[in-house]
Amino acid sequence: MKMWGKSLVVRIPRAFAAETHLHNGTEIDLKLQPGRLVITSRKKKRHDLRSLLARVRKSNRHAEMDWAGPVGRESW
Repeated sequence: MKMWGKSLVVRIPRAFAAETHLHNGTEIDLKLQPGRLVITSRKKKRHDLRSLLARVRKSNRHAEMDWAGPVGRESW
């Protein structure tokens, strides 16, 4: 173990990182179990359109935006 400021630092050998798909910038979760510290990569949240749209309210909708008139041969 090494110190980094007032915190302990864990160095993960390259082979272990490759085996567990960890790389620089991977977000991790730390969990305490009796006598153990468990490190797991954080799962990326998957969003679906239905759950995202369920969070839309009048209070968090923006107004229509004016993008100006046509520039080329678009028809509006």
